[in-house]
Amino acid sequence: MTTRTAHLDVRGMSCANCSQSIEGNLDDLSGVRRADVNFATDEGSVEYDPAETSMAEIFAAIEDAGYEPIADEVTIAVTDMSCANCAETITAALLDVPGVVDADVNYATDEATVRFNPGDVSRADLYGAIEGAGYSPVREDSGGSRDGTEGGGDESAADVARQAEIRRQRRLTLFGAALAVPFVVLMVDRLLLGGDVVGESVLGLDLVWIELALATVVQAVLGKPFYENSYTALVKNRTANMDVLIALGSSTAYVYSVAVIFSLIAGGRYFDTAVFILVFITLGNYLEARSKGQAGDAIRKLLEMEADTATLIEDGEEREVPVEEVAVGDRLKVRPGEQIPVDGVVRAGQSAVDESMVTGESVPVEKGEGDEVIGATVNENGVLEVEATGVGEDTALQQIVRTVKEAQSRQPEIQNLADRISAYFVPAVIANALFWGVVWFLFPDLLAGIVDALPTWGLVAGGPAVVGGTVSVFEFAVVVFASAVLIACPCALGLATPAATMVGTTIGAQNGVLFTGGDVLERTRDVDTVVFDKTGTLTTGEMELTDLVALDGGGESAVTDGGDPATEGGEPAADGGGAAALADEALDEDAVLRFAASAESGSEHPLGQAVVDGAEERGLDVGSPDSFENVPGQGVRATVDGREVLVGNRRLLERTDVDPAPAEETMDRLEREGKTAMLVAVDGRVAGVVADADTVKDSAADAVAALRERDLSVEMITGDNERTARAVAEQVGIDPENVRAEVLPEDKADAVEAIQADGSRAMMVGDGVNDAPALAVASVGVAIGSGTDVAIEAADVTLMRDDPMDVVRAIRVSEGTLAKIRQNLFWALGYNTAMIPLASLGLLQPVLAAVAMAISSVSVLTNSLLFRRYSPDEDYRLLGFLR
Repeated sequence: MTTRTAHLDVRGMSCANCSQSIEGNLDDLSGVRRADVNFATDEGSVEYDPAETSMAEIFAAIEDAGYEPIADEVTIAVTDMSCANCAETITAALLDVPGVVDADVNYATDEATVRFNPGDVSRADLYGAIEGAGYSPVREDSGGSRDGTEGGGDESAADVARQAEIRRQRRLTLFGAALAVPFVVLMVDRLLLGGDVVGESVLGLDLVWIELALATVVQAVLGKPFYENSYTALVKNRTANMDVLIALGSSTAYVYSVAVIFSLIAGGRYFDTAVFILVFITLGNYLEARSKGQAGDAIRKLLEMEADTATLIEDGEEREVPVEEVAVGDRLKVRPGEQIPVDGVVRAGQSAVDESMVTGESVPVEKGEGDEVIGATVNENGVLEVEATGVGEDTALQQIVRTVKEAQSRQPEIQNLADRISAYFVPAVIANALFWGVVWFLFPDLLAGIVDALPTWGLVAGGPAVVGGTVSVFEFAVVVFASAVLIACPCALGLATPAATMVGTTIGAQNGVLFTGGDVLERTRDVDTVVFDKTGTLTTGEMELTDLVALDGGGESAVTDGGDPATEGGEPAADGGGAAALADEALDEDAVLRFAASAESGSEHPLGQAVVDGAEERGLDVGSPDSFENVPGQGVRATVDGREVLVGNRRLLERTDVDPAPAEETMDRLEREGKTAMLVAVDGRVAGVVADADTVKDSAADAVAALRERDLSVEMITGDNERTARAVAEQVGIDPENVRAEVLPEDKADAVEAIQADGSRAMMVGDGVNDAPALAVASVGVAIGSGTDVAIEAADVTLMRDDPMDVVRAIRVSEGTLAKIRQNLFWALGYNTAMIPLASLGLLQPVLAAVAMAISSVSVLTNSLLFRRYSPDEDYRLLGFLR
């Protein structure tokens, strides 16, 4: 039994009981021999048997206890993967490193994303694991790069390595093509000119030896990486990948031809086949590398738009500095036409800012004092003074890039199908090729008779027509083996999902829609119910005071004229006034509003702030309450000038034994108008009603209509009262029966779970703060962000703009991406399903098999790249096939 000891940092402990809770959870894991957690140092150690439990399970146990184990995450570029099997091999090697929690290797992006325990693992350990598996990690320098990865310079080491790989594949292709030209000439001479032009010798040299020399050079140069990778896969990793298929097919043709030259066996020479196989496959690798690079162009171009310098204001003087030197709190000047260097807040000036490169919004946004601005956006006309709030890796742009990259590393569940097939694909192909090679050798006449009867014969080269003629049965069996090996293409399967996911997440980012993973892309398409929060989601969330009604004891509006209510004609009333007059005091509108605003001045709720703003606009003296209590979902209770004031809904008054009946008629009228009406009670009596209105967003009705056209159920959850909620629902087109009103923030998650109780898959759309629990329990949580608010942990999807139509765009991007994935898988599976039997029946020469193999993976990438033209303003259901 081998045990390991993991050294952990844990956050969130507040007492010794916390450490005991963690230890208890860890001790419950099978394979944990000892767990010690020190509350004083926030550290712990776990001795465990890796054969029985994993670091992922240890981290999960700590998180289940309610605490946070500290982990680092790094993305490492890998330059020489050839298929999905390579990615699986690297994943397994990384997971074997003590301290690695999770590893995800993406063949389409040539990157490995690793989450690990920093107390036990270093970057060098991860590099060593990748190299130990036989692959080449791109080692980053320690300096910091512009794209948020480690490494100096304007271009990341991963990009440099990717471009170097493209250049290497291009050189190999050109070199191989040059050596293949003589074979093309010989082929044309034999097939079209009867072999009379070239003859059997060139410049006195026997043609046989020229072919041998050229083919040997091609094998040594172009074949070398395939043979090396095959050795690594078979001997070191005990698996088989695409390189094994290529090496088998090419070497079979080459070795057979060498054996013929030295009279070891009888038959024809296939040096041209051996050469063409490697040239065509190398050409396919070059095109594939180029396509992979193009798939990430959009993100790289986004990063290239970052400003290089900033104009720093210090002690009234301006100086230009590199953007890397800007710190949080620095004041910057941004002139018309310049890029805003970093995220910040406008402290002076006014201008329109083009934010299209971040949010996808084509119309410039007006910015003034107090408004947030996003780094790398363009200042259109005025001069702005900006205080830096986010620099370096903390800018919105860098967060977007990180989100997109993380999304590309998390694949949809549909990828599991391709992964399962790929795991057994290559061994199955080799077994199939051996089987048919043997069958052709043993029963050539029988198979030839069957295949000759096929109506497709004559449309492809090679085949059983030559059996018993110019080639021997053994020779043809070798040809069948080579063709059957070469025709199979696991690359297409491996690229089908990640290539489309890469493009889909990028399209989303370009249009202000950030998906946190490919799995989220898949789930988004499958939602059948969309649940909107009201305030700030369907409405602007910018409340303003619209109505003010003062009530007397009988419930009618009463506004004093400035006289003394306790006197008549300036003389004392018949009853002498006194306490009775004070008890029956009727507050005028200004008094009602002053009491309500003073009570709400202690609240940060938009409804309360609108009341305060309305009072200040009237010139009223708004004071601070002597005491204040916020009653969630109901309102506020405060003491103002020694008097008890309640501002809120009916439930607030009823729980304090205040009768809201005198204001019922007024409340009903205002709520029917879609306003949020709040009762104001002073000293146990209803004194008046204040009402706020929240404007429905311009695109809200269009978004609801577009969702309903897709046969999706649209619902609304709000803490507002029933009538106001129904009025807003009517404006945007939501059925009244789909409205859940007066739902407390902590109950929204329960409401979403109730919607999903019958198996529905709900998308919850909210502001990402109060709605966080509901976002977390929904099948897909969507947070509407704004400006720099781009990373809301509870959400699966973040919308950069406050536009409900982006919910529709997110679904369209998801649907388009899944359609592309299905198209790719259809092509990849269909190609292999059709071509492998074709080659097995002897209907394809090895050269044509190699060409088809190269084309298959390139075609999958090309199909994915064509998706870059798609705009989510279009309905993808009307485009393409295999939705």
